[in-house]
Amino acid sequence: MADRWALAPAEDGGVEIAPLGPDGLPAAPVAWEPDLAEAVRRRPDVFRWVWRATAEVYPRLLATGVRVERCYDIEDAETLLLGHEGRYGEPRSAAAALARLRGRPVPPDPRQRSAEPGAQSPLFEPQGTRLPLTDLVEVYAEQQRRHDRSAHPDRLRLLTSAESAGMLVAAEMNRAGLPWSADVHREVLRELLGERYTGGGEPRRLAELAEEVSAAFGRRVRPDLPADVVKAFAQAGIKVGSTRRWEIESLDHPAVKPLIEYKKLYRIWVAHGWSWLQDWVRDGRFRPEFLAGGTVTGRWVTNGGGALQIPKVIRRAVVADPGWRLVVADVDQMEPRVLAAISRDPGLMEVAAREDDLYQSVSDRAFSGDRAQAKLAVLGAVYGQTSGDGLKNLAALRRRFPRAVAYVDDAAQAGQEGRLVRTWLGRTCPPAAGAGDEGAEEAGMPQEEPAGQPAEQGWTPGYASTDARARGRFARNFVVQGSAADWALLLLAALRRTCAALAAELVFFQHDEVIVHCPAHEADTVVAAIREAADLAGRLTFGDTPVRFPFTTAVVQCYADAK
Repeated sequence: MADRWALAPAEDGGVEIAPLGPDGLPAAPVAWEPDLAEAVRRRPDVFRWVWRATAEVYPRLLATGVRVERCYDIEDAETLLLGHEGRYGEPRSAAAALARLRGRPVPPDPRQRSAEPGAQSPLFEPQGTRLPLTDLVEVYAEQQRRHDRSAHPDRLRLLTSAESAGMLVAAEMNRAGLPWSADVHREVLRELLGERYTGGGEPRRLAELAEEVSAAFGRRVRPDLPADVVKAFAQAGIKVGSTRRWEIESLDHPAVKPLIEYKKLYRIWVAHGWSWLQDWVRDGRFRPEFLAGGTVTGRWVTNGGGALQIPKVIRRAVVADPGWRLVVADVDQMEPRVLAAISRDPGLMEVAAREDDLYQSVSDRAFSGDRAQAKLAVLGAVYGQTSGDGLKNLAALRRRFPRAVAYVDDAAQAGQEGRLVRTWLGRTCPPAAGAGDEGAEEAGMPQEEPAGQPAEQGWTPGYASTDARARGRFARNFVVQGSAADWALLLLAALRRTCAALAAELVFFQHDEVIVHCPAHEADTVVAAIREAADLAGRLTFGDTPVRFPFTTAVVQCYADAK
């Protein structure tokens, strides 16, 4: 029996299905079956399913209780291959790939939809994008040949498999949902914001703070309007360029304290207030739409709901079911550990081989025990802080870890010169004009940044930029953050496999943090599984290195208690 099968859902609920041979083409005549889920259920031994888009197929399977072990997402693979070939931003649909293959006019990708509260529909609407199975496998077979033509075929194949696995994880997380107590959430809002007024106006505490701000300025000021606040400060003889906290918190004016408090609470009210709770929480679960590989570096985003920006105080509402626990795990100092693995710097790999505080170890070797300076130096090398004190710190880091600093320096230089820059597995950062006029949005890149994480900024892929230094900073960061994202996909794939044998379920992931919801008696097993998955992902992604990726893990009833 073939270990790979391809399927193409039909509009009538049926499915075209066929086994695939070593060349990626059908090894038997294409068959039609009346029910998608039953067709998959009857073939439990299939190693990998090949389909157009996971978002089109897998939610339908999960709804009927059908889980698959592995898949190959043709449209996601097309995105990776186009980037690798320096064609980032070209239409990525299977229909577009087929048109390119046959030398025909290439159709644009469907417009990306916005998420709707409670919706569980695919990122791209399937109408008009379905292809017959014979056409799909023609695209798939050509993609296999394109992998073979890449500089490191095994790495790129691993990346494609990992990204497809991430699509499965995302679909399962979307279905499982993050445990959420609406009662606790309402109590938190009452404590922070006070009573709600009829008519949808600001709650009591915000109204009180607005009055305090106005009283401090001696006139009516709308603290939710930055221009009004800037004008009020100017009239008080204080020039400010914005109302950002870092700019106003040191000002000597009585409006500052209530204004900062107002801004903090206002964000909670708008982003996670009563309306959000009504829109996004159903049956004790918050179900945002997680999108694997939603940014150019491969980091995940969510399409609505703000799941990657949950304030700590609101995390009090993330509560495990009775008898269950949340296993919350954070990777310790992920960026420098990834840098050690991809640069093969002997000194940094020696430091990253241990599970203790990496920044302290770096400081003992290069900064006379000053951990704060060591951390600034390492993150400055990754994020491009190369002026002022950053330049001094970078010089000290370069003397002790020359290969690590040279690695990101070379990436920055390549980015400045408009050359392609790749992660360890082959995810590609496009040059400045790599996507023509399509832009990040057209390439399926919604931009929702995790709170507390460095934004993917500096330049926008897909638009010509005259700021070569900004492109260089982005590329410097890309090789580390992108390689970290590649590693994280393999971590999730390994953890997913372990959880499949348990009652445990993956319910949350962002950048360097994962949450598993499990019965209390499975918590120790899950903690061990996370460590084992991290080690396996490190070996698969980076090969034979001494670098380790330890986690800080907490087993809690409530998410807010984990940090």
